Amino acid sequence: MIMDNTFRTKLREGKPTVGTHFMSSDPDLPEIIGDTALYDYGEFGAEYSVFDMQLLYHMARSGQCSNLPLMIKPDQKSESFWAQAALGAGFKAVLFTDIRTPDDIIRCHQAIRPDMPGDEGHMGVKLRRPALSGYSDKDPDVKGSQAYVDDLKSIVFLIMIEKNVAVENIDEILSTAKEYGVDMTQWGPADYGFSRGNPDLMHTSEIRPAEELVIRKSIEYGIHPRIEMGGPESAKRYIDLGVRHFCVGWDRFFYKSSLIEVGEGMQKVLEPL
Repeated sequence: MIMDNTFRTKLREGKPTVGTHFMSSDPDLPEIIGDTALYDYGEFGAEYSVFDMQLLYHMARSGQCSNLPLMIKPDQKSESFWAQAALGAGFKAVLFTDIRTPDDIIRCHQAIRPDMPGDEGHMGVKLRRPALSGYSDKDPDVKGSQAYVDDLKSIVFLIMIEKNVAVENIDEILSTAKEYGVDMTQWGPADYGFSRGNPDLMHTSEIRPAEELVIRKSIEYGIHPRIEMGGPESAKRYIDLGVRHFCVGWDRFFYKSSLIEVGEGMQKVLEPL
């Protein structure tokens, strides 16, 4: 079954979007996120998690139960395999990490776009969920070959700008991104500082010129900049810079902060006893 990509629809309509991250392997989480009706998509941080192909299917079906499109962020070394596996499960967006050169962008494009004239992708026909009931436009009971192609073309394509070498060559990176249909950039302050030899750079104001350069240049090239934040209190500065797309909060940190709040509250209640 092919789920409509409402994330793509919002981008086409020029509307702002809000997602949230989850790193847990619990397949119920996408449905829980979707049931709030507050988020446009959920991003699975596969780069930081433990999972297999079957779990991706469970997650995608869970999201579909609450009309929540899912994004995957795979590890760079196996990104093409896991991006295709996620799309086969029913995910609707891919965030590719560690972009360093234009060739990296081309490789990412090839992983998710159709192997058809004019598309320059490497994705062929895979009889996974988007073609689960068949692959023929002649069968009136299934969404056939054209629906499969349209679904692939609707996948939202994001890249991380998080390496010093990418920032130093930002025009070359973004001109290639524009040419190959990248929808969004995501600034990565942690890896940027790491690639500069200063892991704590993200916690200082010295990182702002690079961050603002990536945002400004992305807008200049007609690519949406997306920003990750812990909560809404940081949003205004980015909105003033032209950002309209955000991914807010991580499940592990939500869980930890709630544990602390409830635990400290109970300790105060029990203190006089």
